[in-house]
Amino acid sequence: MRLNPADGLLYILTKLLKSFDRRQTDMEYFEPDKVKNILVVSSTAIGDTLLSTPAIRAVRERYPDAKIIGHFSIKNMELFENNPHISRIIPYYGGYRKFLRTIRELRRHKFDLALIFHGNEPQAVPMAYLSGARFISKLPFPRKNDFLLSNKGCDTEIGGLHNIDVKLKSTTFFGCTSTSREMVLIVGMTERDFASNYLAKKGITQDNFIIGFQVGAANQYKVWPPESFAMLGKRLLSYDPGIRIIITGSKQEKKLCSSVAAAIGQNALSVAGGLTLRQMGALIEAMDILVTNDTGAMHMAVALRTKTVSLFCPTDDWAVGPLQDLRLHKVIKKDRPCNPCITKKCTTPHCMELITVDEVFQTTVEHLHIADA
Repeated sequence: MRLNPADGLLYILTKLLKSFDRRQTDMEYFEPDKVKNILVVSSTAIGDTLLSTPAIRAVRERYPDAKIIGHFSIKNMELFENNPHISRIIPYYGGYRKFLRTIRELRRHKFDLALIFHGNEPQAVPMAYLSGARFISKLPFPRKNDFLLSNKGCDTEIGGLHNIDVKLKSTTFFGCTSTSREMVLIVGMTERDFASNYLAKKGITQDNFIIGFQVGAANQYKVWPPESFAMLGKRLLSYDPGIRIIITGSKQEKKLCSSVAAAIGQNALSVAGGLTLRQMGALIEAMDILVTNDTGAMHMAVALRTKTVSLFCPTDDWAVGPLQDLRLHKVIKKDRPCNPCITKKCTTPHCMELITVDEVFQTTVEHLHIADA
């Protein structure tokens, strides 16, 4: 892996600045009554940010009058612009793109504290420090930048915790007590009207069962084979001709989604790359069930209380899978056959092939006909 010289320069800069910083930044000096401006960071993928929303709500409940600024990825921040617990969003552009401009914007808000729920290192913690925030927390600790954190002396044990619980735990350092694990994703009436009109134009009515397929994922090692999705689609349409299959995905997954839709044939439709994230949220909300890899669409469906059948092998459902409204969600999980699992380095996820079309079909059909309550 090639080292980025900018990473080393950023480390040296923050190390130098910290050595001259005379502010008391340990948690014993934290005074909650003086908090006016808060930075919450979740600057990576859709799922990571959705998993952060319970913690953001906990911060808002503890500091109802504070200005809370979200620092989210420019790629998905539109999903969170109407989050009721955030005052506004400052975009993260990725890596060192618009780095200095972003730091200048962050510093304007004079943050009292920064909570990093999920962010790429080595940028996330240094950016929070350069924002001017006096108190900074993150779990788990980054290997190189922990000297910038205020929660070094706190209980940082997170083994066996779900990702949502890790983020909620990090808020307790600052006096937050909420234990609600429900994610927050708001679908507006504009988007709901769009979804209703879109489905009507495609000839999909209330008499049809709408089954979504999320066939892609951010990483190849999480992907159930496209051929299996195609076979599942054919089985479902043979089982009930009234089923309509909608395949969701990003612009980058458009070719993949179109090929799966074509393999299924009539009554399968790909919307990959053709919708905004908010519109996709409304469409997922309108589905009867979503069959999905471990990816952002799965978390959107969980947040929107749409039934899911989620497929896991290299990743752990206990850490990132459904945690709320469990009656609405079925997880199919296989044990990892490879040790060690090389995750992002794996370009051919043979382990996902352990999940059979038969068991996904059976689970989907049974779950489709079970009442929500």
